[in-house]
Amino acid sequence: MGYVIEGETGEWEMVIGLEVHAQVISNAKLFSGAATDFGAEANSQVSLVDAAMPGMLPVINRACVEQAVRTGLGLRAQINKVSVFDRKNYFYPDLPQGYQISQYKQPIVGEGQITLDLPDGDVRTVGITRLHLEQDAGKSIHDQSPTETYVDLNRSGVALMEIVSEPDLRGPEDAVAYLRKLRSIMRYLGTCDGNLEEGSMRCDVNVSVRRCGSNDLGTRTETKNVNSIRAVSQAIEYEARRQVGVLEDGGQIDQETRLWDPNRGETRSMRSKEEAHDYRYFPDPDLLPLELTDEEIEAVRRTLPELPDDKKARFVSDYGLSAYDATVLVAERVRADYYEQVAGGRDPKMAANWVITELFGALNKAGKDIGDSPVTAAQLGGLIDLIGDNTISGRIAKDVFADMMETGRDAAAIVEAKGLRQVTDTGAIESAIDQVIAGNSEKVAEYRSGKDKLFGWFVGQVMKATKGKANPAMVNDILKAKLAG
Repeated sequence: MGYVIEGETGEWEMVIGLEVHAQVISNAKLFSGAATDFGAEANSQVSLVDAAMPGMLPVINRACVEQAVRTGLGLRAQINKVSVFDRKNYFYPDLPQGYQISQYKQPIVGEGQITLDLPDGDVRTVGITRLHLEQDAGKSIHDQSPTETYVDLNRSGVALMEIVSEPDLRGPEDAVAYLRKLRSIMRYLGTCDGNLEEGSMRCDVNVSVRRCGSNDLGTRTETKNVNSIRAVSQAIEYEARRQVGVLEDGGQIDQETRLWDPNRGETRSMRSKEEAHDYRYFPDPDLLPLELTDEEIEAVRRTLPELPDDKKARFVSDYGLSAYDATVLVAERVRADYYEQVAGGRDPKMAANWVITELFGALNKAGKDIGDSPVTAAQLGGLIDLIGDNTISGRIAKDVFADMMETGRDAAAIVEAKGLRQVTDTGAIESAIDQVIAGNSEKVAEYRSGKDKLFGWFVGQVMKATKGKANPAMVNDILKAKLAG
């Protein structure tokens, strides 16, 4: 069982389904040749089709269709060889046609599934109900004038994939894992960049609650356009607890559309589903049914990259990594590629530790992504090589790495410039040990009388005397022999 809400009258379970709107990576819109660049000047990327000028007919963008098929294959889903574009009719100022071209009963992609890697190490499968193509609406801007609303049609006609999950999620952690995995898959495929802050991935959250142990589905609400993974988690938590409170007070849940208010940290009612507009779907008369052949589908399949689940399995089997480490490394394609460059010809577990613990930790602290890392994979590999051939110790390596992060210099150059080469000369190490022993006769006597824990203190003194450069293994061996004498 997933996340449980402790109510006053018993335990409740969440039932969650997500509808993700993912912007297709393409140079042109779904039905026109207008550009799709983010951040362009308002209304600078609008064709006559996007502006719904009389007589302008839509023409399907083949690249967008291929991207939808590619995503469907990545979700291990059924690709429908015949799909239909419908008109979804409603009026809004940023929808110039008075309808949205979407897909309703016959989508391009049918049932599929996603495997979630949960924080506790559990693995769970979530069903995909469908993926359909549709065009985005424009954007209404309300803060430019106290009396007027402005409309930017740059997004009008941009291709979206709406990906609908089965109600298989049972808590905020499930939803977060689902969104991250879906985004990861689409980024591997190159079909959506998943940048929530730019609006290229948005989420509608369907939530209901039921008594633990019950198989009945409760009345659900839909919270629209939640635009960050953290907000999705918060919206689910709030909405589920709100519903439990209503039900335990003897009330009933209204099937309605709600909005997430990030300032107040709550959902609020937008409109009742029972009173929702009838969209009057019907097949778009300007677009023929979309027909795909087996050959076309297989041509797309042949171009698929190794996806996260397959890469994770390979990292575990070929590199001997733990499932957790492999999951962290394959979460983004650029991470996995970086790791494999570091691990090439080296100890793969040591490489994973340096990438995950040291590199990711430093990047996170600096607020950077791996794509902005000042240390390249080749440079990090070079640092690991210096540890492997005993040029430097693991402890010194961390200081060198910090310098690399700050300056972008190679490890070897830093070691030479700062004189950090490890001391492996037996005579020099013996001399340092002799000095420590001679200067601490009382400690030596205590150690020899049975206080074994003092050994670590002696090691520390020797390393201090050699400025951390002495080979730790050699220090341990020689020191043990000297103290035993």
